[in-house]
Amino acid sequence: MMVDPTLAEMGKNLNEAMKILEDGRKASEPDADRRQFSRSSIPGPLQGDGQDVASILQLVQNLMHEDEEEDKPSHRRMQNVGEQGHMALLGHSLAAYISVLDRERLRKLITRIASDTTLWLCRLFRYESGSAYYHEDDREGLLKVCRLVINTRYEDYSTEGYTVLNSRQPVIYQSATCRPGLGQHLCSQLGLPLSSLCTVPCNTMFGSQHQMDIAMLDKLIREDVETGKLPLLLIANAGTPGAGHTDKLGRLKELCEQYGMWLHIEGVNLATLALGEVSSPVTAATRSDSMTLTLGPWLGLPAVPAVTLYRHEDPALSLAAGLTSSQPVEKLRALPLWLSLQYLGHDGIVAKIRHAVELSQQLLEKLKNLASIKTSVEDELNSPVVVFRFSQETSAESSGGSVEGYFAGEREVLDTLNRWLCERLAQLVPASGVDIVELEDEGTCVRFTPLMTAAALGTQRCDVDLLVERLTELVPVLNCTLRLRLDFREEVYRHSALSYIEDLSWPGLGAVRYEPRIEELNDSKRQLEVEKINSELLVKLGDLDADLIISTGLEFGPEKDCIFIGMATEDLDVAELVDTIATLGRDIEENGRLLENMTEVVRKGIQEAELQLQKDNQDKLMEEGVLRQIPLVGSVLNWFSPFQSTVKGRTFNLAAGSLDSTEPTYSMKAQTGGLASPETPTSSAKRLPGQRLFRREGAGGSDSHSETSSVGQAEDLSKERVPQPTPPIPGEAVSVAPESSKTPQVPADPEPTQENGEVGTQEGEEEERQPEGQEAPVEETGR
Repeated sequence: MMVDPTLAEMGKNLNEAMKILEDGRKASEPDADRRQFSRSSIPGPLQGDGQDVASILQLVQNLMHEDEEEDKPSHRRMQNVGEQGHMALLGHSLAAYISVLDRERLRKLITRIASDTTLWLCRLFRYESGSAYYHEDDREGLLKVCRLVINTRYEDYSTEGYTVLNSRQPVIYQSATCRPGLGQHLCSQLGLPLSSLCTVPCNTMFGSQHQMDIAMLDKLIREDVETGKLPLLLIANAGTPGAGHTDKLGRLKELCEQYGMWLHIEGVNLATLALGEVSSPVTAATRSDSMTLTLGPWLGLPAVPAVTLYRHEDPALSLAAGLTSSQPVEKLRALPLWLSLQYLGHDGIVAKIRHAVELSQQLLEKLKNLASIKTSVEDELNSPVVVFRFSQETSAESSGGSVEGYFAGEREVLDTLNRWLCERLAQLVPASGVDIVELEDEGTCVRFTPLMTAAALGTQRCDVDLLVERLTELVPVLNCTLRLRLDFREEVYRHSALSYIEDLSWPGLGAVRYEPRIEELNDSKRQLEVEKINSELLVKLGDLDADLIISTGLEFGPEKDCIFIGMATEDLDVAELVDTIATLGRDIEENGRLLENMTEVVRKGIQEAELQLQKDNQDKLMEEGVLRQIPLVGSVLNWFSPFQSTVKGRTFNLAAGSLDSTEPTYSMKAQTGGLASPETPTSSAKRLPGQRLFRREGAGGSDSHSETSSVGQAEDLSKERVPQPTPPIPGEAVSVAPESSKTPQVPADPEPTQENGEVGTQEGEEEERQPEGQEAPVEETGR
């Protein structure tokens, strides 16, 4: 069999390129002088002879993965590009190669490709006698269908343009559960006013809350017809974007035929049309006028176009609407899909869709046995979308009472916890592909859509089992946190120095702020003091060996300068936790206040010490007399008649800022004042070996205590844990004695001794060395 050498080389190059980009390995380099590109290399302007293919691919690979080491994400969803993905990527290369063929050969080739792909898709999804439009944007097919309907319903539209719309304003109807912004996009692209868009509400009393209200739709259409408007098109769902519910397509089709409207259907449940057994609501989609299929996510095919299948008999109007093109190159959009469908085959396509549906059914069956988990599946037994959420235990009780409706903003708190649950599941089981969905009635939910993620992520049945296992482990944490939120708030209210911060967007026990007891500060200084104390408090709490997440909260959260406590477990002692926060905050505040006042205390104390030293020197001068001040005469006089001075040394207490006598110190040969007070024992001293912080001893799965006992224990623990305020350097003192010189000098930086931290004068040291009553030797200097 002859092989085009260009095609063979293209396939070889694509294979080597995928190895480099996926595995990070360089392709084989026959030339020894090929340039290497490191991750840190920064390409400059184009110059020289250019680069070879392998070097360029290596550079692309470096650019793709250069931020992985810096970001280090906890989970990364990278699509698994298998052989079928390589075929889709090869289709883009082939499309560029085929476009250079001569016009006649090109026309024959693309006609064959387009006709084969359309026939396969119509048979696969049971859409008989349909045409196909291939588009990159999944909204573009619906947009072209709207143009087709306008050209069909307004005969003079091709010649008169938008002026013919003034006679009868067209109206497009969509469900309230449609994709956000879809109707607005259609109106802006078609040049229609927003009044041409009518949103139909879902059932509020009967049937599914996610299905279009058919009675309301009938009423809206009749009102528009009576006012001279033209019902143009109805957009229905076979699998809503949020919960995956299907509208009553059979009844909607009858209503559209009654008013001459076009019915367009989209949704993930259309993929189940390829299965042998299909639910009756989805089967009715085969009677629609058009429907959009997104085969890329369903089959795990990268960069393949979406397909809109439609039925229309006039090819001229289809050409005018843009559904068909006279340019042969545009028809090559179907080539990647043509290659992929041939590679997978009918059985391979059905197997992938069936595997995704079975994963959904597997998860749905397991969720029925989990407490506190509520599923949002209403009469959708074959839906490939599973939506569930954590719901509170109505029978659970805490020390504050029943959980049911026990605080305001309960819906917001549950939404926050479910958002945390989804993020944790996505991190723990990244192959599951779960994501967050916001539903109007249920709130925040966790969505499992294997049809959109399983083929790309390679999700298997073991991943679903692991997802359920992790969910089983996280549900008790959610229940405990929900029950203990009230206890945490009440414990915070018992401390006057703490403020409870209501932040419903934080997934955890809550937030608390330490408020300093400083009344004389203005607002700006007080805010700085609050920020300083809480920042230091957060650091001290983080240094504790506790199984709790303590942080500054969400990055873009509304509350600042707070301590946010994360998720809790059953054995958490909330009273001990809050008491510790209050105690540490009080210590930080008092120590900070002592440090701030230290400068002023020392300054005033030094001034007072200078005055006392001057007075002592004057008194000593009067006692010794004038003769003893003469150097030679004073020494001889002291030799024959030693003088015993009554002026004693002084010590300067830094903590008290006072000047005291050193006589008790030297008489007792030990420092008697300023001893450090022993540390106040806390509840941690009673902790058993191996017991963690903030954990109750012997706490069980449903241990609870009454509110009275909880209050009593909190008071006892607070009495034990509050330490007495102590200065930062307890007992430090500076000994001062009068000098013999006329001008007293106070050393600027006295150095404390190693034993008692006192600094004394030379005279004080002499007094310590010689006992009382013994004559001191006369110095040789004459003194």
